[in-house]
Amino acid sequence: MHPGFIGGIIGCGIGLAGGILGTYCSIKNTNGPRERAFMIKASAVFWIVGIIFISLLLVLQSPYKWFLWLPYSIFLPISIHFANRRLTQIKQDEAQDL
Repeated sequence: MHPGFIGGIIGCGIGLAGGILGTYCSIKNTNGPRERAFMIKASAVFWIVGIIFISLLLVLQSPYKWFLWLPYSIFLPISIHFANRRLTQIKQDEAQDL
């Protein structure tokens, strides 16, 4: 087997394990039920979008798959920003309810 192929498989496995661990820790470290519910929904959306993105990269022909990076690189940071703002708002609301 080609060493690059083996490295690609190992790298994908490490990346997937890191994503799963990060998702687990993000959900585990929540403080309240609303915060936990939001993190579960947000994690599911980010996982689905990521899987769709990678699938399209593997399926589309060469010139078109490079165009996927433009909307992905714009919308991912914006989505993360809004998710973090919403999470902060939920934390503040739950702190006031105590």
